[in-house]
Amino acid sequence: MSNTCLEFRNLTLGYQGHAAVHHLSGGVQRGSLTAVVGANGSGKSTLLKGIAGILKPISGACVPGFRRLAYLAQQSELDRTFPARVIDLVSLGYWQKRGLLGRLTAADKIRLSTCLDAVGLTGFEKRPLDSLSGGQMQRALFARTMLQDADLILLDEPFNAVDARTIADLIVVIKGWVAEGRTVLCVLHDYVLVRDHFPETLLIARKPVAWGATSDVMTSENLRKARSFQEAWDEEAGWCEDDAGREGQTCGHDHHTHLPRQHKIAGHV
Repeated sequence: MSNTCLEFRNLTLGYQGHAAVHHLSGGVQRGSLTAVVGANGSGKSTLLKGIAGILKPISGACVPGFRRLAYLAQQSELDRTFPARVIDLVSLGYWQKRGLLGRLTAADKIRLSTCLDAVGLTGFEKRPLDSLSGGQMQRALFARTMLQDADLILLDEPFNAVDARTIADLIVVIKGWVAEGRTVLCVLHDYVLVRDHFPETLLIARKPVAWGATSDVMTSENLRKARSFQEAWDEEAGWCEDDAGREGQTCGHDHHTHLPRQHKIAGHV
């Protein structure tokens, strides 16, 4: 079996004819823990939606090497007013196995209780979702993710509006997933968390800036490049052309393929 969980082949993603992620190539290794970082609007969430199949590529491909995927979207995309309880939300982690209306087995219920306990929500089963704090809601979403038993886990800004204690507890959960051999990609804004807990980082600014060991990627020079790319971006720009004559970049980590050559982007000045 290949050690690659996910491969990007000159992947470009976007909306309504405007590309948001340009020409990304490289491989994500099984059992790796990778932070995806960049400024607001740099394409981080777009990339996760492309991996999850919510957004189809404009060009290139995202080649899966996993059997099952779990995608935890930002809390802002969830309807907290829906009349449901914590147990109803967490049980949705079984939908691929049981269907939306399938009955849970005794073993399913035991596993569900174990997951609630792992995130510190024992006793919250019947609490309505609209009564939860941001941290409690995120704990419930992590418990649902556990039940999905996925090979690849995508987390989009999982620590937004979450207290420090919850962040610490959920970092433990994430590292537990990696210890089990699962692959985790996590969109983050907090560079301190990235440096302290994430061994690998992909820095993007609509196009890849650097990808590899976090200590190699999160340098002042790379962060400066990311800012300059983002500030020069034209939201109304059209398609881009491959400029094969420019010098290529490498990812800075042995097991990744090379990042693509720099491209002439119509949206850059």
